[in-house]
Amino acid sequence: MGLYERLISGECKLAVIGMGYVGMPLALAFAEHLGVIGFDVNQRKIEQYQSGFDPTMEAGNEKIRRTKVEFTSDENRLSEAGFFVVAVPTPIYDDKKPDLRPVESACEIVGRHLSQGAIVVFESTVYPGVTEHVCVPILEKTSGLRCGTDFKVGYSPERINPGDRVHRLENIRKIVSGMDEESLEVIRRTYDLIIEAGTYPVSNIRTAEAIKLVENSQRDINIAFMNELAMLFDLIDIDTNEVVDGMNTKWNALGFRPGLVGGHCIGVDPYYLVYEAEKQRFTDQIVMAARRVNDVMGKFIARATIRQMSRAGLAPSLAKVVILGLTFKENCPDIRNTRVVDIIDELKEYSVEPIVCDPLADPEEVRREYGIELADPSDLHGVDCLIVAVAHDRYKDLTKEEILAFFEGSSNARHVLIDVKGIYGKHEFEKMENMILWRL
Repeated sequence: MGLYERLISGECKLAVIGMGYVGMPLALAFAEHLGVIGFDVNQRKIEQYQSGFDPTMEAGNEKIRRTKVEFTSDENRLSEAGFFVVAVPTPIYDDKKPDLRPVESACEIVGRHLSQGAIVVFESTVYPGVTEHVCVPILEKTSGLRCGTDFKVGYSPERINPGDRVHRLENIRKIVSGMDEESLEVIRRTYDLIIEAGTYPVSNIRTAEAIKLVENSQRDINIAFMNELAMLFDLIDIDTNEVVDGMNTKWNALGFRPGLVGGHCIGVDPYYLVYEAEKQRFTDQIVMAARRVNDVMGKFIARATIRQMSRAGLAPSLAKVVILGLTFKENCPDIRNTRVVDIIDELKEYSVEPIVCDPLADPEEVRREYGIELADPSDLHGVDCLIVAVAHDRYKDLTKEEILAFFEGSSNARHVLIDVKGIYGKHEFEKMENMILWRL
């Protein structure tokens, strides 16, 4: 009996390593068809899942309560599995070099429980060659088994878009690869159980690794172009969003808009591509240029805020400045690599201590990661400058009256509204003599 048949029959289980925004939805989906172990070294996270709470907001508490996934932080449970999916983060160091420690640690854990005939599939974003030249040696050393003879590997880049309720795991076509035809067939059939849109096999693992990097790098480049235009148009008093709206009336417009580029994918993956280019002594001309543009947008927004405050007659160090939104993107609680902190850090250079509010972010995680105390939304009043940094639905749905209520009690004659995502009507606020609206 082959591995796929053993999975279907329940003779062995599928294990997902890493119960975050990628691993948890995968585990839930596979559990509709197979016996699944959901493993994470974070005991607190596992306890949340076991109690029926979804900290990622991707599946919802009801699905967590109903699932048959066996959530655990006990790595010994992994010995019950024959098919492993590694979905741990792959961040970068301060010098922008790839930080492979999470995936290397995951390999050591899996290796300790690897059995004859097993398959290990990596979903973590890496540069081409990591699966075969970094992960495989660790798996072999830890397990005492030989790759290709005793176990096999594959790669299937994650394509989950956190907070997106339209493009979901099941309706996004899945790239799959294996070290040989036999492993590719098992991997393809296994993923076909949960991917309604179907799988897309590619010829080798390095190609699959490259696809993920290119997907996110092309988005980073396009957003950087719009950010560069936004900085130019700010100098010549042209509203960038109005330009984009007009451009988008043409059929072949791409629809990108300026904004902060953070998170664990677009703000990180291009550096993995650049790292591989440098290893090959290839001089990148475009990817790093885009990264340089996008990495300064927080400072640009903060400095624009100071200028608008000066126009309003506000003394920045004495003004009450409130920032709405801290997560790296809208309708998502994920604060990893959020670039809103760049706005905060730059404002502090002007002696501004902004009050930060985000009802979706975990206050304890924010305190631990950034040393920021989140404010209670009900306490926000008498604001001089309001920065709407993240387009959460609850912020997009604010009425004009609700926005103006933030400024009630301010002693200043004029107020400032900084609309980073361009979610509010330009003309409605511009007609107000006591309001200055600035949009990226």
